[in-house]
Amino acid sequence: MRVRLALLGGLMLVLALALGAWLWRKPPAGAEQGPIVIGLLHALTGPLATSELPLVAAVQLAVDEINQGGGLLGRRVELRTEDTLSNARVTAAAAAERLIGEQQAVALFGCWSSGCREAVRPVVETRHHLLFYPMTHEGMERSPNIVYTGPTPNQQVLPATDWAMTGFGRRVYLVGTDSLFPHRVNAMLRDFVQLGGGRVLGERYVTLGSADVQALIADLQTLQPDVVLSTLSGDSNRAFFDGLVAAALTDLPLLSFTAAEPEMRAYGGGRLDRHFTAWSYLQSLPGAANTAFLARLRALNGADTQASDPAVSAYVGVQLWAAAVRELGSTQTEAVNANVLQQSVSAPHGYAAMDAQSRHLWRQLRIAQVRPDGQLAEVWQVPRLIRPASWPAFRPTEHWAAIVAQPGGRP
Repeated sequence: MRVRLALLGGLMLVLALALGAWLWRKPPAGAEQGPIVIGLLHALTGPLATSELPLVAAVQLAVDEINQGGGLLGRRVELRTEDTLSNARVTAAAAAERLIGEQQAVALFGCWSSGCREAVRPVVETRHHLLFYPMTHEGMERSPNIVYTGPTPNQQVLPATDWAMTGFGRRVYLVGTDSLFPHRVNAMLRDFVQLGGGRVLGERYVTLGSADVQALIADLQTLQPDVVLSTLSGDSNRAFFDGLVAAALTDLPLLSFTAAEPEMRAYGGGRLDRHFTAWSYLQSLPGAANTAFLARLRALNGADTQASDPAVSAYVGVQLWAAAVRELGSTQTEAVNANVLQQSVSAPHGYAAMDAQSRHLWRQLRIAQVRPDGQLAEVWQVPRLIRPASWPAFRPTEHWAAIVAQPGGRP
C-alpha cells in the first residue's frame, strides 16, 4: 500500500513539474496565433503613384502606432500591400483575392478610383469581407461590405460648386479623367449647375496619364468660363497646370476636386492665381493634434512626406477598424463590419464619426486656395459637420440608379 502511494505521489509530482515547465515556456496570449494581417490596395507605380503613395504612408503610420501601443489582442498587426499599377480596373480584383485568400487578410484598405472600388466590391461582397475606401466618390451606392471614409457629393462637390458659382459666376466648364468617377459626378454637376441657374459651357475628358491637353486649353481660351471644375487625377494635372500657365490663363478660377497637397506640390498647382480645393483636412490646419500627426508621419516615412485629405481618410479607416477589434475582442470580419458602424475616433482635424445608415463619415467642408508653395490655405468653411447622403437629394434615387446601370456604369 505504501509503495503504491509513493508511486502515485511520485507520478503526481512529475505531472506537476511537467505542467509548470509547460506554463513557464508557454508564449504570451495570442502570440501563438501569429500577426493579424490586413491588406492594402494602392498604386505604387504609374500615373497615380504621386497621389496614392501618401495614403500608403498614412496607413503604415496607423499600423505602426497600433503596434507601438502593444498591438491588438496581444498580437502585432502586419500590413501586406498589393500594387494596383495605376490600372486598378484590371488588377484590383485579383489583388484583393490574393490578399484575402493567400495572405489571410482580415480587412482590406485602399483603392483610389471608383473603378478600383467597383472592381473590389464584388470580391468583398461575395466573400463577406470588408473594404475601407478613403477617396471622394460619386455616391450612388451603399455596399454592405464597404466603409466609405471619403466624402460623398453632398459633403464636397455640390456645396463647393455652389460656393464657386456664387463667387465667380455661373458659366461653368467641366474637365476630368476619362474614368468612372468624373463621368458620373459630371452628370450630376450638369444637373446641379442648371438647377442653380448656371450653364455648362463645355466638358472634356483626358486619358489617365496623358499630357494631351491642347484641345482642352483651346476650349478654355475660346469659351472663357467663369470657373473650371476639375476631376482630373494623376500626372495629367501637371500637363493641365502647365497648359494654363503657357496660355496665360493663370487667373482663370479653377476648383480641383481630386488634387490636394501632394499633387499641388509635385505638379506646380500654386502657379495658378485662383486655384482652389475642397476637402475636410488641410495640412495647414492649426492645432496640436495635426502638428503631432504630421511629426509622426514624417518621422516614419521621411521629412518630405505630404499628407492629404485622402491620406488622413485612409489613416482614420485603420483606426476605426482597430477600435472595433478592441471593443469586440475579435478580428472576425463580419462582426467587425457590424461594430465599426458605431465607432468614432480622434483624427488630426478633430473627430471622425461613422453614420451607420450610410456607412460613411460625417465630414466638414473647407475651401482652400493653393499657395505658391503648393500648400492649402483655408478661405471658407461650412461651420458644421455634414451628414453623408449616398444619393443626392435633388433627383430621385431611381435617376442615379439609371446612370449606374448604363453600359460601363457611366452616362
